Amino acid sequence: MSKTDKDTTHFGYKTVKTDDKETMVASVFHSVAKQYDIMNDVMSFGVHRLWKRFTIDASGVRPGNSILDLAGGTGDLTAKFSKLTGPQGKVILADINSSMLNVGRDKLRDLGIVGNVDYVQANAEALPFDDNSFDIVTIAFGLRNVTDKDKALRSIYRVLKPGGRLLVLEFSKPEHDLLNKAYDFYSFNILPKMGELVAKDGESYQYLAESIRMHPDQETLKSMMDDAGFEQTTYHNLTGGIVALHKGYKF
Repeated sequence: MSKTDKDTTHFGYKTVKTDDKETMVASVFHSVAKQYDIMNDVMSFGVHRLWKRFTIDASGVRPGNSILDLAGGTGDLTAKFSKLTGPQGKVILADINSSMLNVGRDKLRDLGIVGNVDYVQANAEALPFDDNSFDIVTIAFGLRNVTDKDKALRSIYRVLKPGGRLLVLEFSKPEHDLLNKAYDFYSFNILPKMGELVAKDGESYQYLAESIRMHPDQETLKSMMDDAGFEQTTYHNLTGGIVALHKGYKF
């Protein structure tokens, strides 16, 4: 990669300075944080709950596990992991965005989820945790917003325990052309209007639609996980490939 390539990256369909992307993504999530849960239900017609349930079921979580819910946002996965890992376990809800982290913390505390959950503001590219700390790391709908995804995957690999596993739940490439066309129409014609109506922020949801299209497809992300050191990497398409769950192990 040339120096010029390293100096620029994509923010949706725009080319921006690499040093600026983190701030620009932060602005999006500061804007949408308070309406994030409502918009998730509206955008996915509630199906995001099934995608997250599938991720939990695929995680192999056991009582006493130590879990990092990275880019955990408003805490949907953390809430479920907290119950499953129990009082002897630990779940860390980590997010780079303070607004999202605050919404997640308030939401889980209001639900009475305390005791085995900690909150950490963290950048996925440079995780502030010791080597070999976690049995499970999840990142749901967050990897596509990371500037250097390869660096983030290596950082995740470092903090996983031997035998630990990473699960990446993310929008991906639909398997069929007709579905792909319908999804494009929805994403670029309807989604920003929903964002404007519900969250009073159509521009941020335009970015989110674009960021999905710029994210690596299923096979590319699998290869990136392999390159970061993960083994037995697999992926499972959900809702026709609109979303995919990637899984890899550290041995």
